[in-house]
Amino acid sequence: MATTPKHCPGFEQFKHLSTLNCKCPNCGKDKEIFSDEFDKTHTCKGCGKEIDFTMCSLEA
Repeated sequence: MATTPKHCPGFEQFKHLSTLNCKCPNCGKDKEIFSDEFDKTHTCKGCGKEIDFTMCSLEA
């Protein structure tokens, strides 16, 4: 008899992720990044430039 999991397989490794929403410092387009992607290079879909997250303006 098979058991039904209470959540998707692989859920444990992602349950503590957080997100950062910021505006591109070049064009102002919003960009969402997950905490496990902070060390990766990200390009803005608005202007095509690489995003330096230390220059993002955060909004609450």
